[in-house]
Amino acid sequence: MSPIAPAAGVRIAMWSGPRNLSTTLLRSWGARPDTLVTDEPLYAHYLHQTGERSHLGYDETLAAHDADWRRVTAWLTGIIPGEKPLWYQKHMAHHLLPQVERDWVDGLTNCFLIRRPAAVLVSMTEFFPDPRPEDIGLPQQVELFRRELNRTGQTPAVIDSCDVLRDPPGVLQQLCQRVGVAYTDAMLSWPPGLRDTDGAWAPFWYKKVEQTTGFGPPREDFDDVPEHLRPVLATCMPLYEELAAHCLR
Repeated sequence: MSPIAPAAGVRIAMWSGPRNLSTTLLRSWGARPDTLVTDEPLYAHYLHQTGERSHLGYDETLAAHDADWRRVTAWLTGIIPGEKPLWYQKHMAHHLLPQVERDWVDGLTNCFLIRRPAAVLVSMTEFFPDPRPEDIGLPQQVELFRRELNRTGQTPAVIDSCDVLRDPPGVLQQLCQRVGVAYTDAMLSWPPGLRDTDGAWAPFWYKKVEQTTGFGPPREDFDDVPEHLRPVLATCMPLYEELAAHCLR
């Protein structure tokens, strides 16, 4: 698959893992009048290929969303729907399965959202008792980060969810500057509720986000990782630290 030359406009791909503030950032960018937002466009392909029926909304997601990664990625790098100048794409890095080719990513402005692995692992056990490093997306994020750095010679933007909550306007201003768009205070607040742009899984997963109207207070990350996940944490920490060294603060 050859590299894709994108149509006019800025396509921001925010590569995140689960439990990382990713949907709150989707709300933030969706509050901009100049921005189209897309919610986890490769999720249906991921579910179709893995058969992970433990994911809430499995059937609804496959019924409502395209599971063909080639069609989806061609759409993501094509003309921005609605003639918007900005397209913010919320991506889960673990949805980028090995069989999904990577060249289409070159048509995007790639950014990375991270959170301390201990906090992610503890949060994930609420739904998945035995998450692997691949399930929280850090190996895939590092792969993409290194690829982007080697391709462009420039360090991609990296933000930590805790930094965003401590200083939303400060971190968002730096992020906007890095990706070449103007910052606006419209990114700091939004009406509650679900959106037409939310994925079909939103009624199952977005209960807390539904109630938000802005960024919440900084949350305390925790380190009480279950004993059986300590090896997973040990694998994830060097990956997190590699990305965290480049965080916008």
